[in-house]
Amino acid sequence: QVQLVESGGGLVQAGGSLRLSCAASGRTFSSYAMGWFRQAPGKEREFVAAISWRGIKYYSSSVRGRFTISRDNAKNTVYLQMNSLNPEDTAVYYCAVDRLEYSSSDVSSRSTYDYWGQGTQVTVSS
Repeated sequence: QVQLVESGGGLVQAGGSLRLSCAASGRTFSSYAMGWFRQAPGKEREFVAAISWRGIKYYSSSVRGRFTISRDNAKNTVYLQMNSLNPEDTAVYYCAVDRLEYSSSDVSSRSTYDYWGQGTQVTVSS
């Protein structure tokens, strides 16, 4: 059974930083792309960042230069370091795992992923 558990969310002031973690189990995650998405109230879930099985990193334009995704395959964990946070970053953040091994699918598409974590709340105050 695949499980993804996010942690690290919380309340932070604008300009601050947080690091999210996503601990995965149930697969050999080194061969799968991992992604981070977020969903703000009243909005659709949107792509934030992803890292391919090769270690190639992808970012949405809204977070590029502020957020950094990384992975530790030995720990089956993916991280999202978030710096220079602003109130527009307030959302529930979800991690997800690609449905295919060694995939070249579009990592920014929700349909690429088949398992999702429960989400962690990030709130940025102004």
